[in-house]
Amino acid sequence: MTKRSSYAPPKVWEWTSENGGKFANINRPVAGAMREKELPVGEHALQLYSLATPNGVKVTVLLEELIELGISDAEYDAYLINIGEGDQFGSGFVAINPNSKIPALLDRGTSPPTRIFESGAILLYLAEKFDAFLPKEPAARAECMSWLFWQMGSAPYLGGGFGHFYAYAPDKIEYCIDRYAMETKRQLDVLDQNLSTRQFLCGDEYTIADMANYAWYGALVLHNIYDAAEFLDVASYTNVVRWATEIEARPAVQRGRRVNKPWGPEELQVVERHSASDFD
Repeated sequence: MTKRSSYAPPKVWEWTSENGGKFANINRPVAGAMREKELPVGEHALQLYSLATPNGVKVTVLLEELIELGISDAEYDAYLINIGEGDQFGSGFVAINPNSKIPALLDRGTSPPTRIFESGAILLYLAEKFDAFLPKEPAARAECMSWLFWQMGSAPYLGGGFGHFYAYAPDKIEYCIDRYAMETKRQLDVLDQNLSTRQFLCGDEYTIADMANYAWYGALVLHNIYDAAEFLDVASYTNVVRWATEIEARPAVQRGRRVNKPWGPEELQVVERHSASDFD
């Protein structure tokens, strides 16, 4: 029998910076800018400020897919926001995203410029702006929106829940790991059952819902994020693996995964992106 914690929550919670964990130095219970820092601006209308985490990859994959279609107005400048160094708390970034999370997009092609934050909102904005990767028929569009928002609501249980307690928390808490492992496997089963009868999440059409879900669940089943592939038995979700492998073979996806990536093999890093030549 596992020994239960004797911790009793205080009547009023107080924050301490000594709470431990991989991201303790950047997590805090208040919002807003911590320092004055303007953002760089490139030549294109679309200015992306991001990092190649799953939420960032969603957006760069879509932008590269739009460019692959020959949509020149989707050209963009992508600047690195290093969350480990607290770049997300600079005044310029907070002005675009008051939530201080990557990614954030500024569309300077509108007057005044349009800010968009939250990765799902950015995907929807770009898909509508360029009329691509978003079904037009009402029922198909509703299906796409359902899977897009399913991902937005589900992935925090994978990343902030399972990933945090399994890989990053200073103490391994059995209850937390079991709770979020169960939920992560349930989510994989939701995807696997749906993909057992469909090529993509919504049917035969590749959409922003696939891009959003691939960034998280593709990374889980193909790239062993959190070093948890064996623990979660991800290989058993064969339909998810098939779907993720097919998406990852797309040239635009391969490029999108490299943008704003300052880690891994140097030949796969494109820390800043300003043109197609940056991938050479």
